[in-house]
Amino acid sequence: MDNLTGIKRNVSLKNHSTFRIGGIAKYFFEAENKEEILKAIKTAKKSHLPFFILGGGSNILFSDKRFNGLIIKINNQDLEIKKNAIIAGAGIKLSRLVLESAKHNLSGLEWAAGLPGTLGGAIYGNAGAFSKSIKDSVKSIKVFDAKILKIKNLSAKQCKFGYKESIFKKNRNLVIISCELILKKGNLKEEITKTISQRKKTQPLNFPSAGCIFKNYLGKIKNRKIVLKYPELEMFNEKRIIPAGFLIEKCGLKGKNIGGAQISKLHANFIINTNDAKAKDVFKLINLIEKKVKKEFKISMEKEIQIFN
Repeated sequence: MDNLTGIKRNVSLKNHSTFRIGGIAKYFFEAENKEEILKAIKTAKKSHLPFFILGGGSNILFSDKRFNGLIIKINNQDLEIKKNAIIAGAGIKLSRLVLESAKHNLSGLEWAAGLPGTLGGAIYGNAGAFSKSIKDSVKSIKVFDAKILKIKNLSAKQCKFGYKESIFKKNRNLVIISCELILKKGNLKEEITKTISQRKKTQPLNFPSAGCIFKNYLGKIKNRKIVLKYPELEMFNEKRIIPAGFLIEKCGLKGKNIGGAQISKLHANFIINTNDAKAKDVFKLINLIEKKVKKEFKISMEKEIQIFN
């Protein structure tokens, strides 16, 4: 690994996670451009070393264990704007992307205002809010296939975007390098202000977290006894989407603490780090939520966050 200039050893992953949780990585490397991303992956493969691609660390829970491999943090932040198109590196922060699009009166990313994380991470999990998501703006994505060591260009269709899903979750060999986004002309400054204000009112932003833990439930709850017990389900059933926060709250779990982790009193789909929480504390809360929701509503929850165990 010595031929990788700038590599760090024994790095605490809690410093690279918005959850402020995580063990030690044996090797850690920040790739500032495409060439460094490719070199880091090739070096890891040549050394027969496991590697993990990290974006902004905003939608991930690292375990407390040591990782005897290489963490490659994608930090390429090149940006080019042509008319209504933005071509940006996967490491660019969403906050900067929203700001730059607003400067050029380009609309389409206002839903991302106030979100942490990077463009690559948003694409990986098809991040979205307020009935919009990153897939709505994606034209094409440049990736590096770590299996065959070749760069590819994928269309939005080839990315197989779904609700909080993409081909990148299923094929970890595809490493996002950059993306071309197509936006529309429009002034979004007022929408950005509204979005940020809404997040401050409804989300526990004063504590470290990884954002929403679970996906909303897509479908209906048909059991009439359950619907009669929770009349709000009639409306959710019509839309065929039941907020995870609602399900968790109705199980009486808001404010539940285990160790230094807590199910937020403000938004039940957030688990927050209130006092030097460990990954094991969060895992216990996640398991508790899954068990309680299954018992109360007869449905299984699906996690939104990425677990690195």
